[in-house]
Amino acid sequence: MEKKATREAYGKALAEIGKDEKVVILDADLSGSTKSSEFKKVYPDRFFNMGIAESNMVDVAAGMALSGLKPYASSFAVFISGRAFEPVRQSICYQNLNVVLCGSHSGISVGEDGGSHQAVADIALMRSLPNMKVFVPADYNEAYSIVLATVEMEGPVYIRTSRAKSPIITEGKNFESARATILKSGNDISLIACGMMSYIALEAALLLKQEGIDVEVINSPSIKPLDTETVYTSAKKTKRVFTMEEHSVIGGLGSAVSEFLSENLPVYVHKIGIEDTFGESGTKDDLFCKFGFTKEAVAKRIKDRLNG
Repeated sequence: MEKKATREAYGKALAEIGKDEKVVILDADLSGSTKSSEFKKVYPDRFFNMGIAESNMVDVAAGMALSGLKPYASSFAVFISGRAFEPVRQSICYQNLNVVLCGSHSGISVGEDGGSHQAVADIALMRSLPNMKVFVPADYNEAYSIVLATVEMEGPVYIRTSRAKSPIITEGKNFESARATILKSGNDISLIACGMMSYIALEAALLLKQEGIDVEVINSPSIKPLDTETVYTSAKKTKRVFTMEEHSVIGGLGSAVSEFLSENLPVYVHKIGIEDTFGESGTKDDLFCKFGFTKEAVAKRIKDRLNG
């Protein structure tokens, strides 16, 4: 199965939307990593390296938006969501400006960079801000289609991309904000995932199928707004919901699903993610094994919960 990183899709899509002269790109001296350098190759006059100054970058992006431009600002997820949180809140979200932020190198899949550089709370931070949309693509195709779609979106957007390559599991065509997709239909439990966890969720579902547990796997690239219709329909059918994300269990996809269902369709919900801790240094595969992000570990956790 072909594997590509979602950060690569971000760069390629920027080069595509650069045909629109309103599009400008800002980066915090990490364009080779975030892949915004792909835009620079084609449109160097509309690319701005702001240096290691994320807060200033966000403020400049806000000013550009107020001038009628469509700015895309990128850095590592841990910096653009944390270090620049106040200007994102005050300058962009408070004024509901048309700025797209990209947080690359998210989650523990950053690997050897360690806990200091592994963003495990960025979804929670961005999701908490009024007016902000939050997207976590499952693969290269979905990331590419999301970036293309953002050109016409109104208001602030946060896109979370990954350093590690992951299998391509979606067609990624004509992305619609807040629409989730059913990767596998099932009747026993609902497993809702985002990012590269969507592929692992699908693999775990195939293991559970061999043991007579029919899992419905839902890929939810839009964390905010959440596709509540798909979540509601699936939860009503299965009565048992599991969520999975490469993020803290506090404030991310699992929280969004739990908040919605608790008020509209109270059912069993269990969140699979990072359990209120920081990441660690290690290879992506070793960290996924330690944090339980393998198909075997997920399948066992679901079975234990069903039998508990």
